Amino acid sequence: MPTSTHRLRADFSERELRDALGEFATGVTVIATRTPDGGCTGFTANSFNSVSLDPPLVVWSLNRRASQLPAFERTACYSINVLTHAQQALAERFAEPRGNGFAGVAFRPGPGGAPLLDDCSAWFECRHHSVTPAGDHVLFIGEVLHLGRTHAGDAMLTFHRGRFGST
Repeated sequence: MPTSTHRLRADFSERELRDALGEFATGVTVIATRTPDGGCTGFTANSFNSVSLDPPLVVWSLNRRASQLPAFERTACYSINVLTHAQQALAERFAEPRGNGFAGVAFRPGPGGAPLLDDCSAWFECRHHSVTPAGDHVLFIGEVLHLGRTHAGDAMLTFHRGRFGST
């Protein structure tokens, strides 16, 4: 593991890095939580992955400049909602940086109180295992407390080369 604190000069641009990372197709999620005033906030993410089965851990990241960051850092519980191909409009809605993604959206509280979006393929309700700054993002490792599968047979919404698709 490198121990040096200096940064090596990259021989590629940020755009080249984004384009190369875009070659990796991912699923699409909406990560959501309650806000201190009782409302809800959430955002579209494809930075979701499994970490461990025992204990059950998942990982995702959020940009340090995201307006939702304080709510997620302070929350006791949040949800990760895995979207189906029929939910592309929902993904686009929650991707808007200034919009209110929850206005008019059907959801219910999970067992721990986090908002669960209706008609998702699967959902996970988590609490913080660790929160770690990582470059221009913050990594959240969540311990899965509850989960469910509702439309597990449906085609999944994917993101590849900057575009939505399905499996």
